[in-house]
This record gives sequence, structure tokens and C-alpha cells, in this order.
Amino acid sequence: MISLKLNSKNEKILQFLLITITYGMIIFRFLSNEKGRVSPDSIRYMRQSAIFPIIDNTTAPLGYPLFIKFFTFFGIDDFWSSKVVGLLAYTFILIFTYKKQFFFKELMITSALFSFVSIFSFTMAEALTLPFVILLLFTAHQIIENKISPRQSIFYLTLLLILLINVRYSALFFCVGSIVFGLMSIGKDYWKSFVISGVLGIGFYGLYKITFIDYFNKDYINSFLEIGLKPTSQLLLELLQGLATTFNPFIHIADPNGGIINYPIYGIGLLTIILMVFLFIKIKLSETEKFILMVSLVTIILSYFIQYVYSVNPIDYRLLAPFSIGVWMVFFKKLFLILSDTTYGIAFMSLMTGFVFSWLSKGDYLENRKSITQFLENENMMDEELKFFVKDQMDNDGQTAELISTVNPKIQITFKPSDTLKNNTLTRYKVEKKINIKKNNYQ
Repeated sequence: MISLKLNSKNEKILQFLLITITYGMIIFRFLSNEKGRVSPDSIRYMRQSAIFPIIDNTTAPLGYPLFIKFFTFFGIDDFWSSKVVGLLAYTFILIFTYKKQFFFKELMITSALFSFVSIFSFTMAEALTLPFVILLLFTAHQIIENKISPRQSIFYLTLLLILLINVRYSALFFCVGSIVFGLMSIGKDYWKSFVISGVLGIGFYGLYKITFIDYFNKDYINSFLEIGLKPTSQLLLELLQGLATTFNPFIHIADPNGGIINYPIYGIGLLTIILMVFLFIKIKLSETEKFILMVSLVTIILSYFIQYVYSVNPIDYRLLAPFSIGVWMVFFKKLFLILSDTTYGIAFMSLMTGFVFSWLSKGDYLENRKSITQFLENENMMDEELKFFVKDQMDNDGQTAELISTVNPKIQITFKPSDTLKNNTLTRYKVEKKINIKKNNYQ
């Protein structure tokens, strides 16, 4: 292995270059995408922001839509506001960890990995979740090092867990992880702080469900709680594939149709996981690192088991981003001990891979946005509440709806054919017979 140690000045220049390229790649990632890096869930987030204080969706908490809403007061629309949130999330992580000297170099590299570049450029709540996860891990570090009192420990840890729940309900897994770590640390001064905070976080969610979710959607549990959605054989395969892409430092997307290209993608991910386990066993872990890895492991395990009773997307890099970031932090910490500043090379290689992938996509969001804007203006639908018909959730026609949502977020997906008779219901055919949308040639 090649180990290279830079002097302080050269390392700072390298870090500045890495950060600058990462900013550029985050922006390039969504501009080179035909839809601007949005998904069906993005439609709901932007619609929540646009119509607030009206509440029409409780499948996701209000934290992320309200952040989007805040930046719209500065004169930008919901789509661009969501991109500001992503860029500021990345900026906060850099500034906070630099000031606190808390895994700064490790998080600089982690944030430059193509998968996390994709997260920061995506109109999804995971981008906003990551800064709160870092705050949570730092607070745990302060508690373990006895730098704050037990009362402060419980207050700050509980507050951060509550904030995380208000961004993603899956933050409940962090509450469980905190309890598990606390119980495994019985006898140490701080064990009660983690257990009490975890319990209070879960208690908050219970209160939140009764006072907010049940008020606006009494059928929430009945709608989303389903037993036996997928067989264990399928879930285990999806877990393996999800972990392999999540922990691939270069490519986080596999071909859903299969093919020979997936073998190196999954292979690199699995080799990375094996290397991680080896280093975590071989090199002594600090108490903070043990907390980070324990919580990460618990949250990933719970992400798998929740699929047995709750309808969620298959495990992938996006869903696991808040739970995998801690593993990457500790991994790069150990790599620096072995490879020294050569470790930065992984980030640059990942960015290069991401650039090639994005370039091959050949999408042009700005051109497509211009076309959709012209269509909506001609149809007098710029500010109207719209519906868009798709046959099912897997129908690619919905991509046109996602693009429309970046201009007019007051749009809902409908699966009722009868809705197509209404004037405010669009279909892919109705839109694309009047305008040309440039599609990605490489998915």
C-alpha cells in the first residue's frame, strides 16, 4: 500500500480542491438529470411546502417541507429551495466538523463519495437528515467524554432525536440504537443518558402520532402497515444488494435488469464491507467509535426488519445514508492510520466516477424545465392544482409528473382512469404531444 503524507500547506490546498469539486458535482448532478433529481416522494415534499399550512400528507413529517418553505421566502421556488437545503446541509457538515475538529477529514471524504453527492443533490429528506445525524454523533461523543453534565446530556440528545424524527420517521431507529448502546454500557457513568433519551424520543413519536398524524389521517396505520409484503428470500437478496451498493465508494446504482455490469458493482461493495469489518476488528475502537458503529448496525438491522410490516422502498444507498454515514466516518478514520493522506484519493476517484456517470446520462434539466414552463403557461396551469395519471407506481410515465412538479408543485399522482376526463388531469401523452422532453440516454 502507498502511504503519502502531505505537509500542512499542501494538504489544505488538496482539501480546498476537494471541497470545490464536490460543490460543483452536487450542482452538476441535478442539472445533468432530466428531472433535476426528483422522485415521486419529492412531489409530495414540494407540494407540502407549496400548500402549507394546509396539511394533505402525513406519510412524511413536516421538517423537510418547512425547510423548503423557509427558503421560498427569499424569492425562489420550491424546487430551487430544495437544492439550497441540500447545499447548505453539506456546508453545515463541513463548517461544524471543522470548528469542532470532529471527523472533519473523514466527513470531507465521505461527503465527496458519489452516493452522498447524489444525496445532497436529491430533493429528498435524507440530505437534511445528515447534519442532524452528525450533531447527534458529536453530542454522543461529548457525553462519552464526560464533557457535559447528565442533565445536559439527556436534554441535548433527546432534542436531537426529536428533531431527527421531525425530518424522517426512521429516526426512531436512532432512538432504539441509543437505548441498545446505553444498556450495553451499564456500569458506566453515561449509560442512563442514552437509555432515557432513546425512551423519550420514542415517547415523543407516540405523542406526535396521536396529536398530529391521527388528527389528519386516521387510516395511516391501516394504509401502511401490511404483513408479509415480500418473502424473506427476496428481502435478504435486496438487503445484500442494498448494502453492496451503499458501501461501494464509487458506484451506488446497479442495473435493475441485471447483467454483467452488476458483478463489479456488487463485488467492490462487498469487498469494502469485508475491509471495514477487518479494520474495525484489527484496530482498536474508541468508545465514540463503538457508539457510532453500534447505532449504525442497529439502524441498518431495523431498516431490514421494518419491511416485514411496513411498505417501504427496497433498501438502497438513499434509505441507508443516515445510517451508513457513521460507518464511513470510522472507516476513513482507520484508513488514515494506514494510508495517511493517500486516503483523499478515494474521494477524487469517486468524484471522477460520478462525473463520468452523470455525463453519460446526457440529461438537461434546464432545457426540460423551460419546455414544461412553456407548456404550463400555454395551458394556464402554472398555479393550478393538477393531477397526473399513471397506470401504477412502476409506470415510467410518472417521470413527466416529477418534472412538472419542479415548476408547479401543486400536483398529485392519480391511478384512477376516470380522472383523465377532468381538465386538470394530465397524462404523459397530453404533455409530450405538445412539447419535446429530452430523456436520459443512459440510466
